[in-house]
Amino acid sequence: MRSLFLALALLAAQAAAAESLLLTAAHLLDIRDGSLIEDAAVLVEDGRIAAVGTRDAVDAPAGARRLDLPGATLLPGLIDMHVHLTSSPDYHGYRRLALSDERMAIQGVVHAERTLYAGFTTVRNVGAKSYGDVALRDAINAGEVPGPRLFVSGPPVGITGGHCSDNNLLPAEYGLEGGGVADGPWAARAAVRRNIKYGVDLIKTCSTGGVLSKGTKVGAPQYSVEELTALVDEAHSRGLRVASHAHGAEGIRNALEAGVDTIEHGSFIDDAGIRLAKKQGAWLGMDIYVTEFILGEGEEKGILPESLEKERMTGETQRANFRKAVDAGVKMIYSTDAGVYPHGHNARQLSRMVELGMTPLQALQAATLNSAEALDRGDSIGALEPGYLADVIAVQGNPLEDISLLESVHFVMRDGVVYKHSRVKD
Repeated sequence: MRSLFLALALLAAQAAAAESLLLTAAHLLDIRDGSLIEDAAVLVEDGRIAAVGTRDAVDAPAGARRLDLPGATLLPGLIDMHVHLTSSPDYHGYRRLALSDERMAIQGVVHAERTLYAGFTTVRNVGAKSYGDVALRDAINAGEVPGPRLFVSGPPVGITGGHCSDNNLLPAEYGLEGGGVADGPWAARAAVRRNIKYGVDLIKTCSTGGVLSKGTKVGAPQYSVEELTALVDEAHSRGLRVASHAHGAEGIRNALEAGVDTIEHGSFIDDAGIRLAKKQGAWLGMDIYVTEFILGEGEEKGILPESLEKERMTGETQRANFRKAVDAGVKMIYSTDAGVYPHGHNARQLSRMVELGMTPLQALQAATLNSAEALDRGDSIGALEPGYLADVIAVQGNPLEDISLLESVHFVMRDGVVYKHSRVKD
């Protein structure tokens, strides 16, 4: 039944984008100030929001389709700024060697659908083994498969043997390197140019070691400031933003000094790094839920013993520094690292962000307004306002009273097309 509904949604997408739809519900959350509109209505025309208000105040044109969601609260579609759609949580460590680029791209189709159905209408794919994420984005844009709006990086750019190398599992006689390996400023520029040639939307790099990469020290810096500066300059000159995987304090500062736009993970960020992030206006995305999966289920999924040990020394520090960064007023985005853990569970992190110092509204703003701004799309996604793309989700109840409601989204619209509408009791 679900497959039939999805097929009909894809076939009807063009027609749906041209029709008028009046969506009504018990409440609508104003994501900017946390206020609730009672007896709410959203008018959607040509895939965009035409009007928002109460049922009495929003006039629908004659012949408009009407859809009522009794007892529901409407919110803007969520945004995850750090996923790996072509990666699977069932293939960690040496198990990854069994997967071809083609198989990973096919898995990406499955994962994209799960992510969309979880209420994430926009995601940023920061790191793929090949350009499979570019192909996935193009297939979604063409209406061939369902999925969120994608911003993709292709292969991440990093040093030989570094976290972004991707082939540290194999001994020297295989002679393999990751697709984004580039040593030195000009090689880094060339790698950026190559990724742009093949259609990426942003550049992902690694300025420190990582938890899940074999043979790297999680806090040790990778790339010099000179190399990072060349990489960032090349990307920015071509209109692309840069996301830097960075756990260690020195590597975080190096990336910020080079001008990266977002810091991913940020586990060991220190006071100097926090000050620099605020000065530079950079965004911090801290994946504070994933440690629960790695330490709880990682061993059975193939995660290497050395990676489990690195996570034990990283996770709690990252959570403490998340609280410190929030208190200091660093600009925060929503980044989960889905793909390390199961796709479709992206919203589980919201409750952890609240546990560690954010208000429910701040957590939701990180996953909407903030992430939209970090994508340079703050004028079109991340809010339910006239002129914005019609990305709408619904939950049963008030998410400001129970943020975990976002783990059970029952309605998903993207660009005015309804992809999920589960019947629920009032």
